[in-house]
Amino acid sequence: MSTPREPLRRVVVAGGGQVGVLAALALRRSLPGCEVIVIGSQPGPAAFADWSPSAMSFTNKLHDRLGIAEADIITKAGGSYRLVTRYAGWGGAEQQGVLAYGEALDPALKTAFAREWGQVRPLGAGAPPAGSVAQVLAEAGRFAPPPPGEPTPLAAVDYALRWHPAAYRALLIQQAEAAGVRYAEGVIDRIEPGEADAIRAVGLAGQGLIEADLFIDCTGPQASLLAAHPRFAFTDWSASLPTRHVYLAEPAAPVIALEDRITLVPAGWVTEVAGRDGLHRVLGTAGPLARTEAEALLGAAARAAIALSPGRAVEPWIGNVVALGDAAARFEPLGPLHLDLAHRQLDLLLEMLPGRAISPLERAEYNRRSGLMMEGVHEVLAFHFAGIEAQRVFGARVLPGRVGAVIDQFVRRGRIPFREELPLLGQEQYALLVALGWTPGLPPAARHADAEAETRARAAFEADARAALAFAPPYDQWLARALGANRAPAG
Repeated sequence: MSTPREPLRRVVVAGGGQVGVLAALALRRSLPGCEVIVIGSQPGPAAFADWSPSAMSFTNKLHDRLGIAEADIITKAGGSYRLVTRYAGWGGAEQQGVLAYGEALDPALKTAFAREWGQVRPLGAGAPPAGSVAQVLAEAGRFAPPPPGEPTPLAAVDYALRWHPAAYRALLIQQAEAAGVRYAEGVIDRIEPGEADAIRAVGLAGQGLIEADLFIDCTGPQASLLAAHPRFAFTDWSASLPTRHVYLAEPAAPVIALEDRITLVPAGWVTEVAGRDGLHRVLGTAGPLARTEAEALLGAAARAAIALSPGRAVEPWIGNVVALGDAAARFEPLGPLHLDLAHRQLDLLLEMLPGRAISPLERAEYNRRSGLMMEGVHEVLAFHFAGIEAQRVFGARVLPGRVGAVIDQFVRRGRIPFREELPLLGQEQYALLVALGWTPGLPPAARHADAEAETRARAAFEADARAALAFAPPYDQWLARALGANRAPAG
């Protein structure tokens, strides 16, 4: 008869940013009999996941699983909603496109939209129709989170959350402390080896050693634990990802909006994330810029300038050390992919939590799937730099993995091949490629499409959009009411 494995007794999470605190909370709630300790402080600004003011829609499900209320993020962490990301300039100076979340488009409409989206058109001049109800709502400025479990016109609309990074981290710390997570502040000054590939303990300067069965590295791109392991190896992505310098702006005036923006400019790219704490702008370039030039492109003072060498750990789990997020992969912050990757890796770790004795098979499977996640991010980023306009700015790049094959299938057949562990669903990849200026082709079957089926599908989409617009209040008014209702009465 088989006997259950001895459970983990203590887990140490290195890194006290939002990634590390969430990981500690998740582990404590998954292993209530295990002691969980967070050591270290908030990583520096090069830890993009730890300073991200936003995530992708996957994080909503992770929050639900961990008991982190969406309402608390809105009212206590400066939260707001994003329905779409608008891309501009990637297919030409006047071109734009929109990426929404979810896989909700009727298959009959995909063929029609392939024909209509497949033309690069100037802004405001015969633009292609909206590709999702989320886009319709975002452009009208109307939204409210749908009540869970209720069939409303907004039930199928997927979305992402934003927040004030410091306030969100404080909310996570509050919940982690309530769950019994311990905290030890200090700098790791030594790593004590254990048996085989494992480490026995880490030392904090002036505080002695802290032993554990499992160590989670959330220390940002320096990967303090994983990179110190003798077996650590790094895969370089420099040939395919060209961004080498990243400039972070001081947040500008608050912006209440349902969309964020990613724009290709002659010097590189600029991302804009709307927030109640201010508009967050980031600039990425291939070569260094003078501070004045970078600030002119950002439209604000720069709070940090970061040199970037992209790549990933060959094995993010070695021995009893598991790296999450920036400790496992380094890449340009084009959207919230850093935090999305960290959260997907954390979710995978929760799925595969070991006992005190770690099986090589479960470690290998984690590394396989986590590796697919990281390479999926790599490929999604590479799409951005594969187009003609991006090549004018950054130069021609090597196409990694299956990027070339996906683009070929897309432009010839309008098809997105399935791949495991990608951060975007098929319809999201389709919309991204259109937004980046690629023209979708039509599969042979679509050339003989049922016109009546397309007409019915278009009418159903328009009816859904009208119902959503009628149901959803003006977003700014809903947000003001939600925040007002949460304020305690004076006196």
